[in-house]
Amino acid sequence: MAEPAAVSVVIPAYQEAAVIGDIVSRLRDTARWREILVVDDGSPDDTAARASAAGAVVIRHPYNKGNGAAVKTGLRRASGEFVLILDADGQHQPEDAVRIVSLLGDYDLVVGARPASTQATVGRRAGNALLNGFATYLTGRTIPDLTSGFRAMRVSCAREFLHLLPNGFSTPTTTTLAFLKAGYNVTFVEAQARARVGASKIRLGRDGTRFLLIAMRTVTLFSPMRVFLPIAVATFGVGAAYAVWTAVTQSHVTNSSVLLILFSVVVFLVGLVSEQIAALRFESRQ
Repeated sequence: MAEPAAVSVVIPAYQEAAVIGDIVSRLRDTARWREILVVDDGSPDDTAARASAAGAVVIRHPYNKGNGAAVKTGLRRASGEFVLILDADGQHQPEDAVRIVSLLGDYDLVVGARPASTQATVGRRAGNALLNGFATYLTGRTIPDLTSGFRAMRVSCAREFLHLLPNGFSTPTTTTLAFLKAGYNVTFVEAQARARVGASKIRLGRDGTRFLLIAMRTVTLFSPMRVFLPIAVATFGVGAAYAVWTAVTQSHVTNSSVLLILFSVVVFLVGLVSEQIAALRFESRQ
């Protein structure tokens, strides 16, 4: 069990002056943390001043780099053995923080999973359900909330994947998948969320596709066959079925079916080689 005194709190913030002071104050009332770091990502408002007035250590970016870049800055500056990350938009409850970090030690990553009922719109709930289902398939582990920004982790493990984290959104997606595929201990605990203060900076249409691509990219780095094998099997099945149909109905096998079967073999072999490269790459980093 991790004590709050061993936990650095990192809060990436951009234009959150309306709520950041309250979040920092509530965190300080909840426990005696090692430090509370607010990474102001080039906000043009009073985010930095209000966070500092509430008792946080403020790290400022000279310009807006993105949520992921702010998280990476916080991970580099954190002095605790563990780190707790939460969004600065007011949707996460600081009172849940102690319950989440209490599982650290037994687990390397603890994610505060939001119930589906807390999602703002039907479209957002459907989009998150699609992402969660896709990530569950890719990792072989049930993932109830892939994109939650409320999470606690071991700093040494998180720094291992800094080079994978994007500067924009989807840092939660990348860290969840990377920890799972690297074999670290990961758990999800339910954490209530309320409506955020202000407008969301994430757009389902624009960012949803990006999340899917990042999920595939991350899993491909660790377990490529999860991506390549289904494509190879599906292509082989279509090619073989088409070959049988043309052989029965036209007494010959078409070039199209042969090309599909050959393509499936090539995809399988590329996946096999990628799997070996991924294993060698991970062993060399270890």
